[in-house]
Amino acid sequence: MKTLITGATGFLGSAVVRLLVAEGREVRALVRGASNCRNIDGLDIERVIGDLTDSASLGAAAKGCDALYHVAADYRLWIPKPKEIYDINVDGTRNLMRAAGEAGVARIVYTSSVAVLGLTKDGTPADENRPVGLSDMTGHYKRSKFLAEEAVREMITRDGLPAVIVNPTAPIGARDIKPTPTGRIIVDFVNGRMPAYVDTGLNLVHVDDCARGHLLAFERGKLGTRYILGGENLTLRDILLNLGRITGRPAPGVRLPNRLLIPLAYVAEGWSRLSGNETRLTVDSLKMARKRMFFSSDKAVRELGFASRSAEQALTEAVQWFGENGYFKSPVSSAIRST
Repeated sequence: MKTLITGATGFLGSAVVRLLVAEGREVRALVRGASNCRNIDGLDIERVIGDLTDSASLGAAAKGCDALYHVAADYRLWIPKPKEIYDINVDGTRNLMRAAGEAGVARIVYTSSVAVLGLTKDGTPADENRPVGLSDMTGHYKRSKFLAEEAVREMITRDGLPAVIVNPTAPIGARDIKPTPTGRIIVDFVNGRMPAYVDTGLNLVHVDDCARGHLLAFERGKLGTRYILGGENLTLRDILLNLGRITGRPAPGVRLPNRLLIPLAYVAEGWSRLSGNETRLTVDSLKMARKRMFFSSDKAVRELGFASRSAEQALTEAVQWFGENGYFKSPVSSAIRST
């Protein structure tokens, strides 16, 4: 069986690739010409050059493949040219699914996101069935992923696309080279760039557990069904306290009201547009932080046999990797507490 995977050079995608290779699968990775391939260097896989916006390259990549994992996505919470994120996440997904259908790919795992799911009003963990619509999506990333999943669902219903949908929470662990917005929390904390925090919450999942969930969805998932792949629900304050224990660095004790940061976020975004430099403080991220993004993976546990390790272990391994790869201004390896 030959497996095509997109996003193989990225954080989550490379974890999926490593599991596929470990299980003896024949893997073909779709990579862009300008991609940083350090996450897959040394792996025994086939690389093909292509782009989600280039339908011809997708057809060639899918030819002869029996399986597809579509993990690639443009994951940015602020973007100066919003059309780019829709071109990749929405149109690119349609292009790829169409190419997979034409190539006769027998089974597909599409990586969506919990960003497209509804949240509970009281902050209790949400599941896959919370009612939600496009108008509930905050920001271009969430809207683009919502529309992309809707496109996949439409093709499942209309065309019989053999796809299973997975909705990862916030993966944490090694090889977060960009890093992702969640990984930046770790880097900024260790580098002393988080003097305060806001009252929000995230569900953290070890990246390798999330990757394993993809393979379980491929093997056991029901076509047309979505599965949350998550781990532990923690407030941002608890995440920072965990990082403090792991690194020996003090966690911030000041909580800032979300509303006070909104004006600063508008200023930061305005400066980013002028300077061309990305900002970490965005209006959309603050709006999303108004709710605790807690989720339940009970369905994946029940139907797929999914399991996840502790958030502390995931954070520890992430800190170790970031430290070993020069993301911190000063070393923390001697202070890292093993789990």
